[in-house]
Parts: sequence; structure tokens; C-alpha cells
Amino acid sequence: MEKDHAAQGALYALGAYFLWGIAPIYFKQLMHVPAYEILTHRVLWSFLLLLALISALGYWPRVRAMLREPRHLLMLLLSSVTIGLNWLIFIWAVNNDHMLDASLGYYINPLFNIVLAMLFLGERFRPTQWLAVALAGGGVLIQLLVFGSLPWVALALATSFGCYGLIRKKVPVDPFTGLMLETLVLLPAAALYLWGFADSTTSQMSHNSLNTNLWLISAGLVTTAPLLLFASAAKRLRLSTLGFFQYLGPSLMFLLAVLLYDEPFTQDKVITFALIWLALVIYTLDGVRQRRRNSLQNSPRLHR
Repeated sequence: MEKDHAAQGALYALGAYFLWGIAPIYFKQLMHVPAYEILTHRVLWSFLLLLALISALGYWPRVRAMLREPRHLLMLLLSSVTIGLNWLIFIWAVNNDHMLDASLGYYINPLFNIVLAMLFLGERFRPTQWLAVALAGGGVLIQLLVFGSLPWVALALATSFGCYGLIRKKVPVDPFTGLMLETLVLLPAAALYLWGFADSTTSQMSHNSLNTNLWLISAGLVTTAPLLLFASAAKRLRLSTLGFFQYLGPSLMFLLAVLLYDEPFTQDKVITFALIWLALVIYTLDGVRQRRRNSLQNSPRLHR
């Protein structure tokens, strides 16, 4: 029974990270729409879909409980800003041929989380974990000092998503209630921009083609579908096991960028990616070794 539970969790995790990995294909269909407008539609349609899901799941008592917690609401306000910024940078990167940088950002993210956990959660790390962080930092420095380019898209994505995860870790709320409240926070600004300031050829849905409008409305599903799968996976898998799937998303983005969209894999990116991948191998192997050590220490035989 537990094996079936874990197998289901693995399938859900694969589905979530697969959808996150191929998300650039969706955003490429909207290259004629400005990034700010795509973001407003992502907020609007995600909110409406999450509103329906909250009702279907009977989560309204959770929403009301969260609304009675001013401190938690303030944290969700901060998390909404960071995830909105992350979405905007990602959309811009995909539609301006910086998908490799986006991929790099999500490769860096687990290593950036190590630093955040040390600074804000008081966690202590092993030498091999610091080696992984140092290699990642070295990759960025080489690109900056030797080639004179800073992977700002990658760094901004890693920073914004890492800060988002840190903030959400401190708020006791389920993914759907949390994201619904976050999109609610962003909704006034999104609506004001879309109906008050946006003046592109696609800003009025009544003037758009049916195809464009369907792609825009689909933004809600693109946002919530992988979240639903991820939440289901998280209930069935250990967090450490779930972490092994996180590299699927940026790996798919990398392959799409190079093989499908012909982004140039220049020498500076080759060196940076090589060091990041080496860092992730060290980080992953260290995690496996530590779990085995903990498993042996917790073995019943050791307590006889």
C-alpha cells in the first residue's frame, strides 16, 4: 500500500515538474503580447480558477481563518510581490530569448536556498554543501569577470523564487488558499494596469482573436495545474524524495532553449552551466549520503 502511495506521488511529481518545464512553450504562443499584460492575465485567471477550486474543496474555513491572522496576511503580501516579480521576469525571459538564463536560475535556486536557510532559519551546513555553493558562485563570477556578462535573469529568478519559498515556509497555509490570497493581493494592480494603462494592440480582449484570448485565459490553468499535482505529490512523498524531481523543470527548459528555440549556447554559458551542474551533483550526492547515515543511525538494530 505504501509503495502504491509512493508510486502515485512520483507520478504526480513528474507531472508537476514536467508541466513547469514545458511552460515556455505556452508563453511562446503569446510573444505578441507584452510581458506585463501576460502577467495581469495570469493573475486574473489564476484567481478565478483558484476561487472555484477553493469552493470545490471546501476550503473557505481555511480562508476565513487566514483572514483573521494579520501577521500571516502581511507575510502573504510579501510573498505575492516576490512571486509576481518571479512570474514577470520568467515571462519576459522566455519571450525575449533568455530561456537558457531562466533554466540556469532554477538550477541555482536549490543552492541559493542553502544560503537563505543559513541566514534566516539558523541551519548549519556541511562542508560539501558549502563546496556546492562556492562552485555555483564561481560559475557566476567567471561569467562576470572573464566574459563581462552578468546572468541577471538567472540571479533574479533564483533570488525571487528562493525568497518566495522562505516566506511561504513561515506561513501555515495550504498551497491553494495561499496562492488564491496572493493572486487576490495582486488582482487590483493587475486590473488597474490591464484596464487603465495597457494600450497595446492586445490589451482589449474584445479586439483580440479567439485564439489569443483562449491562450490568455489558459494562463490560470498553466499556473494552477502543476501546483495541484505538486501538492498531491507532497502529501505522498518525503520532501527529500520530492527534491530529486526539481531538476526536471530546468532540464526541460534547457533542452527546449537549445534544441527547439535555437538559443546560442555560448562559451560563457557553457562554463557557468558546467560549474552549476557539478555543484548540483555534489549537493545531491551529499544529500543521499546524509540520508543513508541518518537511516543507519535510526535503525532498530542500533538501539538493541
